[in-house]
Amino acid sequence: MKKQYWLMKSEPDVYSYDDLVSEGEGTWDGVRNHTAAIHLRTMKVGDEAFFYHSNIGLEIVGIITISQEHFIDPTDEKARFVAVKVKPVRKIANSVTLKAIKANPKLAAMELIRQSRLSVAPVRPEEWKEILKMAGE
Repeated sequence: MKKQYWLMKSEPDVYSYDDLVSEGEGTWDGVRNHTAAIHLRTMKVGDEAFFYHSNIGLEIVGIITISQEHFIDPTDEKARFVAVKVKPVRKIANSVTLKAIKANPKLAAMELIRQSRLSVAPVRPEEWKEILKMAGE
């Protein structure tokens, strides 16, 4: 099966990329949007995601990998939503801001722009490559 790419948002004052690095492996929980939850259920071990700092920064700061596929979210009392485990891969050379993403016509169809409130969204392989290029990688 082909590797899939994602973008996962977290507020850095709640859970930042550096927090994940300190932990070594984290649980991506608390997602209560049904579309985002479908994306979590679709993720496979080895898929990669951009770690996006939302609210503060509004930028992609790192790359993470899915280390455990979906399981019942431990923060969901009704056991309707799922979580995944993630591990840090690396910080990207230069963070890529939402403003820069919106200014790039090659990224106009990106889910981050189309459905801006979605906390977990797919990233097409060509978008992944373009963002890495923008990051200086």
